[in-house]
Amino acid sequence: MERMLVETSEWIVRLIWTNILWFVFTVAGLGIFGIMPATVALFTVTRKWKMKDLDVSILKTFKETFRKEFVRSNTIGLFFGVIGLMLYIDLKIAESMVGIFSVILYVFISFITLLYMNAIIHFFPLYVHYQYSLKEYIKQSFIISLISPSSTILIGMGLLFIGYLLKNMPGLIPFISAVFPAYWIMNVCLKRFNTLENQQTKIGKQMKIEEILN
Repeated sequence: MERMLVETSEWIVRLIWTNILWFVFTVAGLGIFGIMPATVALFTVTRKWKMKDLDVSILKTFKETFRKEFVRSNTIGLFFGVIGLMLYIDLKIAESMVGIFSVILYVFISFITLLYMNAIIHFFPLYVHYQYSLKEYIKQSFIISLISPSSTILIGMGLLFIGYLLKNMPGLIPFISAVFPAYWIMNVCLKRFNTLENQQTKIGKQMKIEEILN
């Protein structure tokens, strides 16, 4: 019982400290330039936890990852930002139109927007778990979001629960609002990655995620 209380206390401190560091490093990058490298650092930490590396120095990991990934992650963030802006403009144009075509167009753009958001969610686990080129990270993010509907549903359910929790207990926002979603997403995605890797092993050759569809 005492050991369980100690472990629980350690996890609470670990989670709160990581969440605070995410806010601090996001602000350190002036928000718009800090959110991508800070989030990459956040997922790097949660991945280490899932890999049983619980003694990792969280502050050191944040510092090193933030500095190392600042330019690269912001480059990808700029790409996602441009796509998001284009989709927003397209949705507004579709809303201003009338007729059945406008409805079809709006539904289509909404679907693409959901795919886009799903790709962003999958991007961070992919980024910290695999070594790809910038182009491949973006490509793989969209592909795995398409071929993993069950994982997407699980992630969505978890995020809805966390959102409900934070809505009803806003005092928790400074302490778990970033680390809880990141840990849940990392947990689901690592299981999916392991499944894909096992499929690769069974067929006896290395391939990228999209090749499993062939």
